[in-house]
Parts: sequence; C-alpha cells; structure tokens
Amino acid sequence: MKIKISFNNSRKNKRKNKGKSIISNPTNYVIIDIETTGLDPEYCEIIELAAIKYENNKEIARFNSLVKPDYEIDSFITDLTGITNEMVKNSSKISEVIIDFYNFIKDEILIGHCVYFDINFIYDVLEKENIFLTNDYINIMRFSNKILPQLENQKLNTISSHYNVTLPNHRALTDCVATNECYQNLLQDINTKYTSFEEFKKTFSSKSTRAKDITTTTTNFNEDHPLYNKTCVFTGTLENFVRKDAMQLVVDLGGFCKDNVTKKTNYLILGNLEYSSNVKNGKSNKLKKAETYILDGKELEIISENVFLDLLSEV
Repeated sequence: MKIKISFNNSRKNKRKNKGKSIISNPTNYVIIDIETTGLDPEYCEIIELAAIKYENNKEIARFNSLVKPDYEIDSFITDLTGITNEMVKNSSKISEVIIDFYNFIKDEILIGHCVYFDINFIYDVLEKENIFLTNDYINIMRFSNKILPQLENQKLNTISSHYNVTLPNHRALTDCVATNECYQNLLQDINTKYTSFEEFKKTFSSKSTRAKDITTTTTNFNEDHPLYNKTCVFTGTLENFVRKDAMQLVVDLGGFCKDNVTKKTNYLILGNLEYSSNVKNGKSNKLKKAETYILDGKELEIISENVFLDLLSEV
C-alpha cells in the first residue's frame, strides 16, 4: 500500500490574518525575497531577508540582512545560496532582523516570485512577536503562467533568461532585483497583448470551470513525465494559478483532470482551504475522500501546490 501525503496543512490553517494574493499593477510596492534552510516554515529557518522599495516604479530604498540561525546551515543550502555558517556567525537573530524588516515594508503591497513561500515564513516569524503580516501580495508567477506559457517551467531563472535579465547568484537581494525586472517586462507584455490591465485581470475570473471543458491541442507528449497519463483533482484555492490554468498545464502534459476524487485519481493537489465554504475541521470533502481511498490501499497521492510545481518542472 502506498501512502504519501506531501503537505503540512496545520500551519496554513493558522494564518488567519494573512493578506490576500491579488492581481494588480501598483506603482508603489516592495519586492521581497528570503533564503531559508529548507521548505517548511515549521521546521526550517530564514537565513537572509531582502526587500527593495519602489515609488512610482522607481527604487527608493533597499533592505538586506543575513540572519544567524539556531542550527548550522546544511552544505546543500550553502551550495544552493552561497551562504555559509562563517558568513552568518556574527549576524543578528531573526527575532531582531524581522522587526527591522517589518518596519521597512510597512503596509505596502508585496511582490515576489512564488511569494507565498516567503510570505508564509515571514508571517510565522512575525506571529511569534505578536505581529500579523496583513500585506496583500502579488505573485509574478501568476502573470508569467498567463503571458509565458511556452516556457519549459516558470522558475525565476527561466523567466529571467527569457527577458535577458541577469541573475548572477541565488541570493535574496539579487533575486529581488531580477524579480522586479521580470515584473516590469511582464507588465509590458500585458500591455502589448491586452487592451488594458483590467482586461488581463478578467482572465483570472473565479468563474467555475469544469474539468471536462479543458482540452489540449498537444499531440506529442513526453511519456516519461510524472503527470503523463495521470488523473489529477484540485481542491482549495491555488496561490500560483487560477484552477483552469493549472488544469490546462496537466492536460498539456498528457494528464487528465477530474472534478471529483474517485478510485482512479492519482493526485489530489491541495490548495489553500481557509476560505472554502465546504471545509469542515480543516478538510474539504475531496481531501476526506482521498484519505479514505489511501487507507483502503489505493495508489493515490495528496500533494501540496509546491510539490505540484516541482512535478510540472520535471523532464
């Protein structure tokens, strides 16, 4: 029997005061990025915080600070970010740095790439200081999914490469700079493709789309892709896509989408369940049904949106 539930929903349900993911094009905003020791805010730590503030689309201030973690930085993280234990040994603890960061961003709209990841880490750290991060935020990946669907994946380095944006290393401040350049390029493409930003915004309508309405014109599929010939079901609100676009990505890879969990379901992709009306005790009906099938020995996996993103980028 294969039982795999790749998510941690307990923290997500506690972020009651978190701001909203919005589709907007503000001229006053703050680009943010963090580096961490891993993917889970409950067990991993922030080791670098960066932010760049813009007014009328012009940079006016920067924030950048390394953070001394409670535990040593793993060699894998050092290889990924270039941040070593030696670099952070004299840095301040996160409880000090996060207050300075919060005072820097104030109540501005926050923008980032896969920014929900940064938001969740920052929210949890601030909450320990009895402060709630209520800023609304913009995930530029939602823009790139619409504007650049032809890209191999929607990682920051891939979007940056498309726009000839320099991304010298994987550090928080350089990621902020690259994210803003990508954001501005995406806005230019939106202005070219759509008559107005409001027209573009309408493409994110929450109007219900049935899985049977999603089709593909692709004829040559990569049969080695993990989503090929797999049946996927979505539950909850996605951070990086409207559900219709996520389903389109699945069928374009040779997978199938259904509206309900059945014995034939391979993946249940879990979005944010906080605002779903059919959720009781933190679980949607689809999630409860999937757990029942797993206990009965069905080959079904419950995965987070983050894991779904990883699957999309696999070759």
